[in-house]
Amino acid sequence: MGLLKSFAAASRRGLATSATRSSYADTIGNLAAGPHSNVIVQGFTGKASTVHTQISLDMGTNVVAGVSPGKGGTKHLGGRPVFNSVQEVLDAGIKVDATSVFVPPALAADAIIEAIRAEIPLIVSVAEGVPVKDQFRVMEALHSQSKSRLVGANSPGYCNPRGCRMGISPMITAAPGPVGIASRSGTLSYEAAYATKPLGQSYILGLGGDFYPGTRTVEALEFLMNDPETHAIVLAGEIGGTMEEEVYTLLSDPNSKYRQPKGGKGTFTKPIVGFIAGLNTPPGQMFGHAGAIWRDDTSSALEKRQMWIEVGIRMADAIADVGKLVQEEMASYGLDIPKSTA
Repeated sequence: MGLLKSFAAASRRGLATSATRSSYADTIGNLAAGPHSNVIVQGFTGKASTVHTQISLDMGTNVVAGVSPGKGGTKHLGGRPVFNSVQEVLDAGIKVDATSVFVPPALAADAIIEAIRAEIPLIVSVAEGVPVKDQFRVMEALHSQSKSRLVGANSPGYCNPRGCRMGISPMITAAPGPVGIASRSGTLSYEAAYATKPLGQSYILGLGGDFYPGTRTVEALEFLMNDPETHAIVLAGEIGGTMEEEVYTLLSDPNSKYRQPKGGKGTFTKPIVGFIAGLNTPPGQMFGHAGAIWRDDTSSALEKRQMWIEVGIRMADAIADVGKLVQEEMASYGLDIPKSTA
């Protein structure tokens, strides 16, 4: 069976019916992968996957197996077992907490849906250019269940610097610490990580630049606000879509649990620093990837920036400034300023 048919066949198996009493929103906590999470890699034996999986292994990611249709029964990267499907991994008695999907755009949706059907808690997909019709299929699958959480597609990567990396995030920018980062853009996530490296990061979440990402900025924000390892947050937004407006809606609610009670230090329960890219991009021009295009029915970058300022987010004029602003905000909240050892 060819690669395309293998992924398609796996993706056609019935979806889990776990959404009857809960919803996809209940999977936000699945973003908390770490050094003890069992990770598999779909597309395990490909060239890019091999290179980046080795980088992930070198920083402590617990990769336990991989999937490459047609290569089941072989070994790869230090003798790790290769299976023909995700279900075969589970049938072998291997517990799986997360999967890193290194599968090309034409096959990515089927690989993601295969992982959803297997109820893998966290799925990270790096493929750029997944057809919009396939993105719809993925969204339908995601929102019909409550076991799996997707980061991507078109994700630059997921990184917990304490020992869990999936995707293509550069390790030179990462260090363990208290700053949580969420960004639609890969480059902005790398720049924000580099700027905060002296402090260290809890999570670096590259959400992806497609029209329909599996995890939206507001969901990543909710995760970081509730995460005990995260003491300060950096949000990087851009033109296109409505994800920045969703953040504004969440934080502007006077009854929001994320707003600091009267008498408390700061505006929110944790300091938030923001940056919006694309202030000078004209309407109708794509800004790097599919989701970053300013249309007449979406807010401009300047309007998004003003929304975030209005709601109380400390805004950086340049992404390189976010580290300095995070330090200032942490100090104003009375938080200890850490110093990374990386």
